[in-house]
Amino acid sequence: MENVHVLTRQTDSNGDYLPYGQIYSEQNDISHTHALVTQLQKTLELTKLLNIFSVEASRVVQFAGLQFHSTEGVIEMTGSKIEGENHAFDLMADGERLGQLIYFCQNLPQYAKQKLARLHTALVYPLRNALLFSRVKKLATKDALTGLNNRSMFDDCLYRKLERSRRHHRSFGLMLLDLDNFKQVNDQHGHQVGDQVLIDFANILTDCVRGTDTVFRFGGDEFAILIDDDNFDVSHILANRIKKRVHSHQLLKTHSVTTSIGFSLSKAKDIPNSIFERADRALYAAKQDGRDCCKTN
Repeated sequence: MENVHVLTRQTDSNGDYLPYGQIYSEQNDISHTHALVTQLQKTLELTKLLNIFSVEASRVVQFAGLQFHSTEGVIEMTGSKIEGENHAFDLMADGERLGQLIYFCQNLPQYAKQKLARLHTALVYPLRNALLFSRVKKLATKDALTGLNNRSMFDDCLYRKLERSRRHHRSFGLMLLDLDNFKQVNDQHGHQVGDQVLIDFANILTDCVRGTDTVFRFGGDEFAILIDDDNFDVSHILANRIKKRVHSHQLLKTHSVTTSIGFSLSKAKDIPNSIFERADRALYAAKQDGRDCCKTN
């Protein structure tokens, strides 16, 4: 007797036979989804996560750009372009809204939307883990009030700056700043006004520095800037720019808040404590010299 091959066919919920092509398509979708989950679980970085997902999503529809919008900001795939229409999907995990995934493409048919929605089920839990990781990381390195880098981040950056300075034989600057008359603002007007003064001063600092410089808040009214330049003149220009902005700021001017500044350049044999102590002595000299001024050491 010749071999007999028996073909079986799957049925849908109504008992009707499914087309063979649809069966194979759904099996492929499931296989791709499982493989995608495995890849997504390998990283907690949001941009990498979106790049991995974009490769699989591009098998469903061609798009120029892909962005994810959440409380952490806007994350986009590498090379993302805003071209064509935007098609948005809300992403949910266990009833929690994670954010919105936006595709930029000319057309997105209904069947493609359904396939993408299935892929999104593979994305949501790795994405939620990455968002939690990003928030915890920010809490560890960012000042909660101003959004500036905190003291822990400063210690790490200063150490790396010193190591790089020794390798490349190029100095950098450390500027320490605190606010004059800040205590009386808290005492007379309360911490809510005091907090707003700190936030506004932090914004002044970030507006005044260059893209290569980094601003930190230590706590209270103490701030620092790591300046990527080996010239004392640059520090004086930056200090004068900051003081000018402080003098013209309405809230700070109303409460007679100014800033005292101490500055030092790194030396070849510096360790973190030595350069910090020089800048701190310069700041103390500025306070002793009547405040609202800049001293170098």
